[in-house]
Amino acid sequence: QVQLVESGGGLVQAGGSLRLSCAASGRTSGTFVMGWFRQAPGKEREFVAAIRWSGGSTYYSDSVKGRFAISRENAKNTVALQMNSLKPEDTAVYYCAAEYSLAIHRRESEYDYWGQGTQVTVSS
Repeated sequence: QVQLVESGGGLVQAGGSLRLSCAASGRTSGTFVMGWFRQAPGKEREFVAAIRWSGGSTYYSDSVKGRFAISRENAKNTVALQMNSLKPEDTAVYYCAAEYSLAIHRRESEYDYWGQGTQVTVSS
């Protein structure tokens, strides 16, 4: 069983930066994959980024590529999402998710474990 706890959301002006963290408890070795999703009001939850625990391969949605960076700290069992050049359209609840998989998935239905979510608000 894996438990995920996010932190680091908040309010920031457009062009600013925020860093989200997700602490995982449980087994994080092998085929463990951690990702970030977000859900804006009135919209479906969408994939943001993911990282493979073993090897560190990263994947991003086109909307955040070049602005966001996902990284892991193995010793702390933590994944971070560094968000730069934030835009008002990045406003959403951000969720940490995890699965054991040989592939990196972008669909939320593929992920088995979820955090409680953290609000990110970008003002214009």
